[in-house]
Amino acid sequence: MALKARDAAIEGEAARQGFAEIVKQAAFAALVTLGLCIPLLAIRTDQSLNNQLVLVPRWDAVAIACGLVFLGRIALAYVGRAGSLTGGTTARFHAAGAARPVGKARLASFLRTALLGFVVAFPFIAIWGVGWQGSIKWIDNFGVQILIYVMLGWGLNIVVGLAGLLDLGYVAFYAVGAYSYALLAKNFGLSFWLLLPLSGILAAFWGVLLGFPVLRLRGDYLAIVTLAFGEIIRLVLINWVDFSNGYAGIGGIPRPTFFGIPFNASDDGFAARFGLEFTPLYRTIFLYYVILALALLTAIVTIRLRRLPIGRAWEALREDEIACRALGIDTVNTKLTAFALGAMFGGFAGAFFAARQGFISPESFTFIESALILWIVVLGGMGSQIGVAIAAVVMIGGTELLRELDFLKAVFGQDFDPAQYRMLIFGLAGVMMIRWKPRGLVSTREPTVFLRERKAVSVDLVKEGHG
Repeated sequence: MALKARDAAIEGEAARQGFAEIVKQAAFAALVTLGLCIPLLAIRTDQSLNNQLVLVPRWDAVAIACGLVFLGRIALAYVGRAGSLTGGTTARFHAAGAARPVGKARLASFLRTALLGFVVAFPFIAIWGVGWQGSIKWIDNFGVQILIYVMLGWGLNIVVGLAGLLDLGYVAFYAVGAYSYALLAKNFGLSFWLLLPLSGILAAFWGVLLGFPVLRLRGDYLAIVTLAFGEIIRLVLINWVDFSNGYAGIGGIPRPTFFGIPFNASDDGFAARFGLEFTPLYRTIFLYYVILALALLTAIVTIRLRRLPIGRAWEALREDEIACRALGIDTVNTKLTAFALGAMFGGFAGAFFAARQGFISPESFTFIESALILWIVVLGGMGSQIGVAIAAVVMIGGTELLRELDFLKAVFGQDFDPAQYRMLIFGLAGVMMIRWKPRGLVSTREPTVFLRERKAVSVDLVKEGHG
């Protein structure tokens, strides 16, 4: 009995010390939050009727933020402690490493088919739900916009997710494709269907040019060089006014047609040819299916290449470049093909972007775009096609949904704009993802080559590439 009492006293003392340590860490996190909120949240600048700058204090919002961080840090500590007591990585590995049952495989196949059917039928679902006029916003802002970033994410996934090459200048290839289409279509009158593959080829050429100087670079050095490449392209577009028209951009870019039939209100337009009432929705639906076809082409090519020797070479390069050289794999060609193919799909997306907008400028191709595309790849899970698609829907669709939350103005005031806080929300989501799902939403990998049976492997036990 004395020993049990002593053990209970020791456990109680350890629990009290552990709780005190958790409270200490939570208080420190709240203090850091206070320091960050003072320049960002504590004071809001406003303009009076006399055009004078007025400072509006918001210490109540600062107190709420610090309190939430304090409580969240305590909850996070207890969740982490509970997770460590239940087996952690080993249990997850055994669960993921088991052979996939037939029922789960059929369910996964059914879900993929259902999801593809929903994406194909999305314009008609939007028309059925909100009508012809209201569906333009949903098809364009949620359908076309999301699919553009899905395609960009899948293109960058070849470079970052499969080959393990950190690329912070991917928006440069996006810009090359857009300006290639805009200049050639406007100055030479070439069609969209001819310039679409040509824009991808030109972007792939620039991808090879980027690949040559960085063949011996890895990690942080590779990231710095690719970031510099993206900024060089943007600055060239700004300062070479005779070529790109500088900050003024390029307007009046020809729009794609339906086999030579334009989407306008003329007698030769799409609506008149087919005896329909004219509406801009026809063009939007057409663009939706064009970008859907391009995105599916990107996914199919990536999946097929991953099963070929070049795809296995990419994955081997991601895991260990030294082992690749020892096995006789040509790392030069492996890196160049990854850069070229990823850049090509970025060029396709850029050409479509220019054709859809009808106007482009260097402001559309800033570093924040590269960061957003890279974050989509990392959030979804590097190397995972479905994960990248889900992340693009969350990131881009979430931004658009924030514009629809007008009911929050009744809580925070009429001047409250939820869209202004999107980067803050994404940053908070990024911190939470790094804490709970550091390898992305889809954190398992299925090998392209397997012995007897395919097994999913937890990425916690797979080395992260340092290419």
